Amino acid sequence: MRLSELLGLDRSAITIGTGAHIRCFGKGRKERATPITGMLKVTLKAWLDEPPVGNGNSLFPTVHGGRMSPDAVQYLLAKYVSTASKGGSSLRSKRISPHVLRHSAAMELLDAGVDSTVISLWLGHESTRSTQPYLHAHLAIKEAALAKIDPFNGQSPGRFRAGDELLAFLDKL
Repeated sequence: MRLSELLGLDRSAITIGTGAHIRCFGKGRKERATPITGMLKVTLKAWLDEPPVGNGNSLFPTVHGGRMSPDAVQYLLAKYVSTASKGGSSLRSKRISPHVLRHSAAMELLDAGVDSTVISLWLGHESTRSTQPYLHAHLAIKEAALAKIDPFNGQSPGRFRAGDELLAFLDKL
């Protein structure tokens, strides 16, 4: 989800049980349902079992019960990335933001062989064109495409030798 979508979620947006999913409103107030993993389902169930903060219905409230701001999420993410990067982790040299996490999730799906149109729907893109940068960025897909072709038709590459027709054509020039 986009950060704005995540921060706009209410507790009622979560469906636990068979067909567990999160219902959100994306750009243009378009509604979409995103299935959730078993681990996230267990985590969200435990979260929802906690009493709501204040009188709010926000899924991710502040200590006062209001909605978290994007800055608050950025702060918390930076705090936990800093903690995780202690001990020589490569995280220290990387810029990690909620959007980078969204992009990474899309790349993981792509790497797992999920079709780009499905990823586009999952990310809430208006058009599959918005997913094209993920395809361009994914080196493994390009390598797999190259592996599927054999430019030499099973023959080993050698020195080019022009045929008689080509030589005759060139002589006429």
